[in-house]
Amino acid sequence: MNEYSMSHMSNPEEILESLLTSPPGRTKEAPRDARGIYGLVDHRGDLRYIGSTSSASETLHKRIHLRHRTGSETMSHYFSHMYNTGRMWRLRKDAATKADGDIAKALRDAFIAEYCRAVWVPLPDEFDIPGLERAVLEIAPKEHIAWNRRRMEVYEEPRNLVDAMITSLGLSDTEIEAITRQEARFFAHREVQSGPALPAFPNGPFEFFALDVETANNDRASICQIGIAGVRPDNSIETWVTYVDPKTDAWSCTWVHGIDRTTVRGAPVFSEVLPLLDEVLEGRVIYQHSGFDRSAMTAASKAAGLEMPAWEWRDSVKVARKAWPELKGNGGHGLASLKDYLGLDFKHHDAAEDARASAEIVLIAAGSVDRPKRLAPAREVFDVIDLEDEPVDGPPPLGNGPRLIGETELTAGNLANNHIYLRAFLGAFPADAIGGSNKSSLAPRMVTIDWGAASPETTDIDGSKKFFRNRAWVRDFFERTNARSGDIVAIHELAPYRYAVSLKRNG
Repeated sequence: MNEYSMSHMSNPEEILESLLTSPPGRTKEAPRDARGIYGLVDHRGDLRYIGSTSSASETLHKRIHLRHRTGSETMSHYFSHMYNTGRMWRLRKDAATKADGDIAKALRDAFIAEYCRAVWVPLPDEFDIPGLERAVLEIAPKEHIAWNRRRMEVYEEPRNLVDAMITSLGLSDTEIEAITRQEARFFAHREVQSGPALPAFPNGPFEFFALDVETANNDRASICQIGIAGVRPDNSIETWVTYVDPKTDAWSCTWVHGIDRTTVRGAPVFSEVLPLLDEVLEGRVIYQHSGFDRSAMTAASKAAGLEMPAWEWRDSVKVARKAWPELKGNGGHGLASLKDYLGLDFKHHDAAEDARASAEIVLIAAGSVDRPKRLAPAREVFDVIDLEDEPVDGPPPLGNGPRLIGETELTAGNLANNHIYLRAFLGAFPADAIGGSNKSSLAPRMVTIDWGAASPETTDIDGSKKFFRNRAWVRDFFERTNARSGDIVAIHELAPYRYAVSLKRNG
């Protein structure tokens, strides 16, 4: 497969036939300037995985040779995962064994390049590549997608081939000692590995999913609960939920959801949960209610040293705005407001319950289930899996770029008490992001604040005092900008529920 031409086949049967009959090539031979659908072939010559370059930024070469072959063992990099065994094993991010582990990984990378193969069908970018992949997977024989969603155990080490690879690489005695230690660690790890049990995910089929997270504190990476709602073809909904141990002592959001360090004791960490979710959600449509859940998953992945999978995210807030524009300025489109308006029955700030609510909102708006009799038909009906995708870093920008919603002059009281008065333009913020005077009356929705640090903050607005309730970042903002009494703070809207705060010197 050194030479290739762009295929214009759009028939899943033809694509599958090409994958099954094309002569496999080395991973490094995958096209560097084309996307498409591909298959991974194991060291025995068997096609075991079918995937696609669903992301527009990935080529076949990048996905096959640079991701699957050399990527993280714990994520959707199937060559790396399936051959993380014996003398090629490493425990990622284990500082104590990093030196030995790096040697083992280099051996594994070379082994895969030498003994494993791939097949591919380059396709034009304008094709619905993820959709074609799903169609191919539907008709592919099970033995040829045995790696998909981790249906197959990691291989036992092919000792003869590994021995040959060691000889070919000319490993030193010191390096051989290192991979021998890794082999012993592999067997010890496998014997004692009985990490926190994750609940089994319900079997499909599912039409689409919704996802919700809760966090321990204002750090979006501090996920302490993840809930998934799967919508079946008959529009019934089945939920899955797990607690997650964020390994933090900061639990400032416990009063919101009731989860604390004792709740998550013994729960899996995020790096143990994400691979399971990716097995189920890879290539599927996933709704969130606002951009927070996606950004939290991305932040938690980064904190764990993992690559966030390229899932197909959609936003049920966007759906609700199209369906019920009359709620703008009249309760808003947050879950709490929609709960009352649509007559939904769920426990807010429980991840599984909120995910189910998000799925129900989509179904009601799409006319897929009966809406409450008191409601007029949705203003706009749409296909629940045919909305535009959104960028990974959060909500899409506003059509005309950042919009100034207000400016406020800092007082000595602001500087002493770490707050910014919003009273002159409080009405410019969404009503469902404005809460009461204390934490027991938190608003149903948070806003995200970009203030110049590496990570933004989330907060609601104290409607009584008319400033951002979370003030820890305000102190840092004042210190970083050397703010003085009389300076002007400008607030721009970047996207729905997302704002930028900046300082201007007075005069």
